Amino acid sequence: MTEGSSGTLTVDAPADSATDRLVSALRAFADGHGGATAVVEYVGRRGARIVLVGKDGVWGDQFAQDTDTARRACELAALSVENSWERELVESMAPTNDLWRSMGRRLTAR
Repeated sequence: MTEGSSGTLTVDAPADSATDRLVSALRAFADGHGGATAVVEYVGRRGARIVLVGKDGVWGDQFAQDTDTARRACELAALSVENSWERELVESMAPTNDLWRSMGRRLTAR
């Protein structure tokens, strides 16, 4: 070691690109729909599902590795997070005709 060196190397931790991409996707959805509300759902080994409901009634989802990551991403994206599916939130959702058709196909395919 050279004189004056401490022998300890300090490295800044790299930004978690998966979380950064998740936050960007959440912000993009909210920006495209006049704001959004999120509901975080635990889905087992898959992690956590973030269901987004836009102010215009459009909804979508994103996945995170766990519920803590999902809630943190929502916080970084400045989204309000509901702890459950309240009636007002569900009633504000406006499923598209394509979604209704795809749900019907899944039901009849069983």
